[in-house]
Amino acid sequence: MAKTPERWDVEDQQFWETEGKTVATRNLWVSIPNLLCGFATWIIWGMVAKMISKLHFDSIAALRDGKVGEALDHPGVLFNFRIGGELLDKGGYESLIMLLPAIAGLAGATLRIPNSFMIAICGGRNVKFLTTVMMILPAFAAGMALKDPTTSFYVFVILAVLAGVGGGAFASSMSNISFFFPKRMQGLALGLNAGIGNLGVSVMQFLIPWIVTFGAFGDFAGDGYVAKEGASPVFVQNAAFIWVPVMSTLAILAWIFMCNLPMHYRGKTVFGWLKYFWLEIIGFAGAGIGAYLLYWSKTTDYFIDPEKPPESGNDFPLDQITWTFVLMAIVILITLGMMRFGTPTAIREPLVKQFAIFRNKHNWTMTWLYVMTFGSFIGYSNAFPALIDNVFGFIYVGADGNLLPEPIKNPNAPVTASFIFLGAGVGALIRPVGGWLSDKLGGAKVTQWDTWIMVGATILAGYFVDQARHSQTPEEFFYPFLITFIVLFATTGIGNGSTFRMIPIIFSKEQAGPVLGWTSAVAAYGAFIIPMIVGSQIKAGRPEYALYGFAVYYASCLAVNWWYYARKGAEIPC
Repeated sequence: MAKTPERWDVEDQQFWETEGKTVATRNLWVSIPNLLCGFATWIIWGMVAKMISKLHFDSIAALRDGKVGEALDHPGVLFNFRIGGELLDKGGYESLIMLLPAIAGLAGATLRIPNSFMIAICGGRNVKFLTTVMMILPAFAAGMALKDPTTSFYVFVILAVLAGVGGGAFASSMSNISFFFPKRMQGLALGLNAGIGNLGVSVMQFLIPWIVTFGAFGDFAGDGYVAKEGASPVFVQNAAFIWVPVMSTLAILAWIFMCNLPMHYRGKTVFGWLKYFWLEIIGFAGAGIGAYLLYWSKTTDYFIDPEKPPESGNDFPLDQITWTFVLMAIVILITLGMMRFGTPTAIREPLVKQFAIFRNKHNWTMTWLYVMTFGSFIGYSNAFPALIDNVFGFIYVGADGNLLPEPIKNPNAPVTASFIFLGAGVGALIRPVGGWLSDKLGGAKVTQWDTWIMVGATILAGYFVDQARHSQTPEEFFYPFLITFIVLFATTGIGNGSTFRMIPIIFSKEQAGPVLGWTSAVAAYGAFIIPMIVGSQIKAGRPEYALYGFAVYYASCLAVNWWYYARKGAEIPC
């Protein structure tokens, strides 16, 4: 078991070469695979939702000659969820199923808030070990729930909330690693931790389509699902079970090889653990409130809809997209409030000291910029599978160019499992390059050029989506769309590295760690916001509008980065 060093001063070159480098490198290489699994088990719900949806619609199509628009009450229909006792048509089901990755995204982002401040309070080794242990629970429980196609949707909602612990891990992991390396090396070190950690999304998207094709866990996992006659069985439960033995091993490695640092918590381990659980409970409380409000917002008729007459009860003063942002603000404020006023003195005092970052305007400008990069990466990773299936998996227009009364399955649809891991993989692998380039050229300059490309790629992707949905052969636009989206993922990765490299330059050592955690927490709401926006626009029949809206936001980031950091005479050139 690694001991807490008696001294830690990595800016002292002699200390770094004789002692610090070895300890820092060991902690980094144990941290990376733990964070990779955190991402995989957090974002898994995008893939699980995709597989559940496909099994559901394939089973309907097998009973209705390929048509999937209307609901069907039949024992042969898999995962036939009901809301208020009523079955859902295609649009309603897709909107509902997108709740699972959105809720997981909301929970993971919310749990990043307490994780942003945990390292100094609980100790890095304590946090990494317990976080990995806690990730095992939702993975195992999700596998058990997926064994039964009649499992209630409410159970999946709860499991999506619990999966948020994997998303919360990023904030504490990045904050922890930032203390191990000198400023001159933080671009690369943080880029490696985050970049290979982010690769968990791509690893998950690559691994799951393979692991669900056979009974990897024998009788324990149960039989696979056969949605239609002649189809191969799908062991969707394996998508969750596969992570349990991996994370069990990684938890042991974290306990043996990682260490706390002397300027952080140095008390008894059991008290460090109790502080950790207290802060995690606060995070889960905030996430639970958010999940309840989110579920309510998706299953009520009280939101503005221009197609509804006023007397229909359409009197709630917000539309769904505006409510998404209001909900995010509510959850953040509730969670911060509970942390500030609902914690024991031993936790509150170091917490309040770190809360000083909220009085620094650059905390807010960097949060705005980091949402653009990581928020887009994780949000697109969550929404990408459903977006591909919706746009290219169905035909929406007839030979006359008019919309069909019901969409029909596209017989030439691309096999999305062969492609969906590419975007996240490129975005994750290129992130260290963004950090390395920023070490050489300056983070603000790299961010500025990167953002210009993001704006153009997002607009172009929206154009291809629009063309595909108005074509009888949408598959013709798939590869141009895929290439454009891979470029977009690459820019999110480079921007992830460049913006995180800017933070240690802008902030003091004491504030840089909490700011790294906080910005990552708010940015992680992209895993919730982007699927919600994409899902709402899919339901409205105009998913390209979501992409055009994101492009407008990216343009605002160009202005913020240029004014504060990139222009000649900027307030803090970096």
